[in-house]
Amino acid sequence: MKELRIIGVPSDLGQGRRGVDMGPSAIRYAGLSAALERLGYKVEDLGNINVPTPEMKEQNQNAKLRYLHEVTEVAKNLCGMVSQVVREGHLPIILGGDHSIAIGSLAGMAQSSTDYGVIWFDAHGDMNTEQTTPSGNIHGMPLAVSLGYGHDQLVTIGDLKQKVKPENVVLVGIRSIDEDEARLIREAGVRCYTMAEIDRRGMAQVMTEAIEIATNGTDGIHLSLDLDSLDPMFAPGVGTPVYGGVTYREGHLAMEMLAASDSLVSVDVVEVNPILDEHNRTAIMAVELVESLFGKTVL
Repeated sequence: MKELRIIGVPSDLGQGRRGVDMGPSAIRYAGLSAALERLGYKVEDLGNINVPTPEMKEQNQNAKLRYLHEVTEVAKNLCGMVSQVVREGHLPIILGGDHSIAIGSLAGMAQSSTDYGVIWFDAHGDMNTEQTTPSGNIHGMPLAVSLGYGHDQLVTIGDLKQKVKPENVVLVGIRSIDEDEARLIREAGVRCYTMAEIDRRGMAQVMTEAIEIATNGTDGIHLSLDLDSLDPMFAPGVGTPVYGGVTYREGHLAMEMLAASDSLVSVDVVEVNPILDEHNRTAIMAVELVESLFGKTVL
């Protein structure tokens, strides 16, 4: 059993709404370390990466890439920490922060291998680029960046342009995609399971296929878990909620199936915003999902 290392990245630089920088604290307060220790894991919390607040920095003048320099520096620092954790033989759990932090997570994983799959649990595709973004918020770009699409400053973090192979990347829970973003997803060859497909076929069949895709010839799976993948009924404390999402039981089933696959190599948990939450419900939900991901079952 691998030892677990928790890394906090309290960044809201890639997001348009404030508060998600408190996500790591909220998830820790909800009892993440204790929950994992009860499952028999040895857990060490490495603390938080230093992240400047937007008030400390002058906003990047490129409205299509807001806080580009700051997001890049955070991703580089995270890349280094994740890479070190993996070299030491441990499994990193990265707590966001907005989803732009996944640029650093995947860059760090790619330091040891580009032969791993990615399951991207999200309401959104996160496949925008500087040319297609409607907002300029980099949290809508991390999957595109990790596949080698986007600004050179972002895609070259970790000195390797393409961090993962598109044929081993799966989007799950998608229900809000921009038109140009959808075109890039199709061109890249990324498998996308929308909520409509989950409704028709069921989460069990979707996850069976998703795990097969992400493990086909790979060294394991990185899970990027955005809490807005869940319906706001279950996870209200997110910056970009979209109704019609994954249910409580569907979310747990997906995590339980990933645990049973014994293929997880890293995970990031992102977009918990305590300011928008109700009694820390979303952070508690995040901890419960991570418990299922690491083997908690009813019996």
